[in-house]
Amino acid sequence: MYNRLKLLFPLMLIFLVTAIVQAEPTAQIDLKQIRLPENFTIALYNADVRGARSMTIGDNGTVFVGTRGAGVVYALVDADGDHIAETRYIIARDLNSPNGVAFHDGSLYVAEISRILRYDDIESRLNNPPRPVVVYDDFPRDAHHGWKYLRIGPDGMLYAPIGMPCDICNMRPPYGTIYRMNLDGTGAEMVAQGIRNTVGFDWHPETGELWFTDNGNDAMGDDLPPDELNRVSTIGEHFGFPFCLGGFYNERRFGQRDCSEFTAPAQLLQA
Repeated sequence: MYNRLKLLFPLMLIFLVTAIVQAEPTAQIDLKQIRLPENFTIALYNADVRGARSMTIGDNGTVFVGTRGAGVVYALVDADGDHIAETRYIIARDLNSPNGVAFHDGSLYVAEISRILRYDDIESRLNNPPRPVVVYDDFPRDAHHGWKYLRIGPDGMLYAPIGMPCDICNMRPPYGTIYRMNLDGTGAEMVAQGIRNTVGFDWHPETGELWFTDNGNDAMGDDLPPDELNRVSTIGEHFGFPFCLGGFYNERRFGQRDCSEFTAPAQLLQA
């Protein structure tokens, strides 16, 4: 796990610096103000990626970047190996919140709000991207919590969430779920439910268990409800939203339900 975190940490820093640049594109960034653990360093990877949200890395080291409001998918190339991406390509424009990106077997998968696209042999065609293949186009079209995070699990399947289209409401699946499907879009099934809005997930490298975050609803103060880190043990299990928040708070406006009916969070996070 430690070695895996060491590999992920530089990528997280790249995302952080890129996000800062896009929030204030004309501001001077003093990286020395960012306090890092011993033996870690930080540097600007690329300053021309507006609205960066999610990233994935191709087999040849290309960093693909999804965006939300910008509607653009970028590709960043560090050709000389100096850890600075001197070349930026635009893979797609005018997409509907292409937040999620994943790479597998030479292809880039991009998740919009209502569909998943695939760009084949993409690293050899950065200058002239191919027309995308529509892998799946049956997600709801709601914009509220509709942007997708996209990953390929250890089972070789695509995973994407469908957030609740509200701050807090009682909507039946497919809302409030994580779904998975084959790489060609077939065999879609619900993996977990009772989720307001997950903003990221990963698998334990030894057990293969799926872990995901869940952002709690707003307008209840600074401390309630807490956000959650959850673990999927059984396909289809329910994590409580909107009836039970944080594993302990009964939300009675949708009917009295005891929190013992649902899977409790593995860890509570700051609201």
